[in-house]
Amino acid sequence: MMEKVNPALVPQRKLSNGMVIPGIGMGTFGNDKFDSAQVADAVYGAIKAGYRLFDGAAAYGNEKEIGKVYARAFEEGIVQRKDMTIMTKVWNNMHKQGDVLVSCAKSLRDLKLDYVDIYMVHWPFPNHHEQGAKLEGRDPNHVPFCLEEYMTTWRQMEKLVDMGLVRGIGMSNVTITKMEQILPLCRIKPVVLEVEINPTFQQPKLFEYCKAHDILPIAYSPLGSPCRPKRDTAPGDLVTFEMPELAEIAKAHNCHPATICVKWAVQRGQVPIPFSVFENEYVGNLRCTTEDFLTDEEMEKLRKADRNFRLLKGQVFLWESAKDWRDIWDGEDAWNVEG
Repeated sequence: MMEKVNPALVPQRKLSNGMVIPGIGMGTFGNDKFDSAQVADAVYGAIKAGYRLFDGAAAYGNEKEIGKVYARAFEEGIVQRKDMTIMTKVWNNMHKQGDVLVSCAKSLRDLKLDYVDIYMVHWPFPNHHEQGAKLEGRDPNHVPFCLEEYMTTWRQMEKLVDMGLVRGIGMSNVTITKMEQILPLCRIKPVVLEVEINPTFQQPKLFEYCKAHDILPIAYSPLGSPCRPKRDTAPGDLVTFEMPELAEIAKAHNCHPATICVKWAVQRGQVPIPFSVFENEYVGNLRCTTEDFLTDEEMEKLRKADRNFRLLKGQVFLWESAKDWRDIWDGEDAWNVEG
């Protein structure tokens, strides 16, 4: 019989617009390794286990399958819609005037929902690729970030809130440099920012910037994304689970390093969205947020262990004039550290 975790025991986070969401969720990107049916089955199992926050995206190509699962869970009385936080994102090829509403409407139709809780702009430029894309040179159609074009997209996001189709809007893969340009122009501010955060890559300055502007960080790849697509790997990449500090703390708690990654994320304050199709893993990720907490000393040890090493570099989105992947992140990795 599946182990269940009482959702009431899971830490909660309050957003700037008054919404309250779980302090941990489940991602639904299959990393090009798990098909839509496998991901949807995992979502159904996770709902039964007690998960109440799910992160998705149009680009993941599995919203129809996941939508059937949501409908099934509501129909079976496992959970009520009002108790769920469902997030998804507009893909990069739907940024132009009129496209965002079309994209959101399709996601709502596929997910079998009347509204989405949080809708995000997936990347801050129109550069896109198909599922399973390989890293083969640079697309001549790719371009760098343009504030005017981004605000065209954001104005449409704000309209979705006005229409009641989404409860909150957010950004993803945006740097401090870009937010400094965007935020003063927003009529409706983002409630979340989804970015890579894990013990290997803690982004302390971005984290503090979000806190100062009342934006909740959503952490993708909270375990270091060991199953990420090959296009997102590079020679010399660090392996988060091999951090000696992480291994030492995991040994003290008699658990896998992945469990410590989740505990650290929730106790620090970002919302991790680990993905797994394996029941023991996704149940364990949820359960560990309710028990056996890390000590202040352990949290400090992990803080000091930050390697400032980005694992998902986004090379597939590079434009022809870019020097390398660091241009995607405005060179901030060089100074997004404490000190």
